[in-house]
Amino acid sequence: MPASDQRVSDLALARRAAEGDRSAQRDLFVAQRASVHHTLFRILGSNRELEDLVQDAFFEIFRALKSFRGDSSLSRWCQTIATRIAYLSISRRKPPTVDLALVEDVLSDNSDSHRQVQMREAARRLYAALDRLDPKQRIAFALSAVDGRSLKEVAQLTESTVVAVKTRVWRARRDLLRRAAKDPVLSSFLAELGGDE
Repeated sequence: MPASDQRVSDLALARRAAEGDRSAQRDLFVAQRASVHHTLFRILGSNRELEDLVQDAFFEIFRALKSFRGDSSLSRWCQTIATRIAYLSISRRKPPTVDLALVEDVLSDNSDSHRQVQMREAARRLYAALDRLDPKQRIAFALSAVDGRSLKEVAQLTESTVVAVKTRVWRARRDLLRRAAKDPVLSSFLAELGGDE
């Protein structure tokens, strides 16, 4: 479907849902749930509160539907709200007190199952290190480096300029690389993400 037709369709769905049409609300939720969940997961990682945050995001989406003007796709608009919810969640949290340098390194092995364990451990360490970053830097880095979105798209989702996003990603990468100097598992994972550029 061409972008202009999609926006007209998105606007019609949003208006019907905002007016209380239960079928439209259900359609909107089903259509956008995976995208909202994906955005939150990429920013926050595996998180016990993820499903609650998805609900929070949809609460805000439905509350704000009357303000949707169709300037962007409904999906992008919902992702922007999900990004705001992630920001609020991060800013309310206190960083953990465990120093990653104290966590035992996973020994390398060639088996696939061991590789999965290593990747899971590396991702855990990355999100633990991300917990210590400024929320805006964390979100920019997670959406850019982890999720692979362009700086322009991250700027749209965070309602920032491309220059601000680029600066946040650079600062986050610098801080993560400093932390990774003491953690070979995290260092290797950042290199795979392109975090050593």
